[in-house]
Amino acid sequence: MDTAYLTLRGIHKRFGAFTALNDIDLSIQKGEFVCFLGPSGCGKTTLLRIVAGLETQTSGAIVQAGRDISVLPPADRDYGIMFQSYALFPNLTVAKNVSYGLVNRKQGRAHIDARVTELLKLVGLPGSEAKFPAQMSGGQQQRIALARALATSPGLLLLDEPLSALDATVRVHLRNEIRDLQRKLGVTTIMVTHDQEEALSVADRIVVMNHGVIEQVGTPMEVYREPASPFVADFVGKVNRLHAVAEGDHWFRCGDRRLQCLPGAGADFRPGAKVALYLRPEDRIVGGVHERDPLRCQGTVRHIEFLGGNCLAAVEVDGLGGQRMQVQYSLNQMDEFHVHEGARVSFALRADRLRVFCAAGGA
Repeated sequence: MDTAYLTLRGIHKRFGAFTALNDIDLSIQKGEFVCFLGPSGCGKTTLLRIVAGLETQTSGAIVQAGRDISVLPPADRDYGIMFQSYALFPNLTVAKNVSYGLVNRKQGRAHIDARVTELLKLVGLPGSEAKFPAQMSGGQQQRIALARALATSPGLLLLDEPLSALDATVRVHLRNEIRDLQRKLGVTTIMVTHDQEEALSVADRIVVMNHGVIEQVGTPMEVYREPASPFVADFVGKVNRLHAVAEGDHWFRCGDRRLQCLPGAGADFRPGAKVALYLRPEDRIVGGVHERDPLRCQGTVRHIEFLGGNCLAAVEVDGLGGQRMQVQYSLNQMDEFHVHEGARVSFALRADRLRVFCAAGGA
């Protein structure tokens, strides 16, 4: 028996000859914070709109809290929604914007006023009832939109790229507030985003989408550490991709180097198969590496990308056939190991972090 709060079964969506969603199956538990993550045009917003009833699936079923809502109009579904564009009514006060759904449900005035006061306090805007949206900053307007989405105490909160219109500092601050509020209220939440850092920081589980299909569903750690496909490895976080040829028994020839991966890193490809080895820039050991370590690498730093507390050094590694790797160093390590453009550096790869996938054209 399916005990999930929200279940999507076999969701297809076609716009004429174009297939936007293809056979989507997904279960979301009560109280979960789930992110739909993927590039523009991957189908994530279409899927959210289908859950909301703002789009109708070509086929498939949606069950929420044991109730089939597949063909119900939006007004008969139990959710609050928050859009990228805020979608506030400019001619209504903050209080009237927040209470809009309550008024439509013919709630009493005293209840509405108390609820508005409670919600504005909850989102950090107490005393803003009489103001108009134009008098508020972008971050404040988004808080008002969030309060409005929560006003009717919905069982499901839908967030459609809610932070992408905000500047970076406000965006980080507000996403943390949304996550804290979601935990406090325990409301099941789906957020659409193309921002991988945003998804990794707030989600209980991430649904990675591409070209209308789900590539992987997992915790942020699973998606980052154990990508299920080359697309996920490339899209989520920074990654090194090395071209190699399988030699059997999890050994791979990469340039003049032979690298062995752990069995769990990928299939045991037949000898001669072209593969791609994936490794994150931080999945290396610097300092104290024995010269006979088979995964020890040496190379020349060709470029350095400064990222604040960390730097990415593009290293042309000896014996890899001219292939470069990005190696992450903290600022302290940059000083300790004298890392600069033109410098010679050494490090060891983490065999337990290598992931192997069939290369395009490989077999």
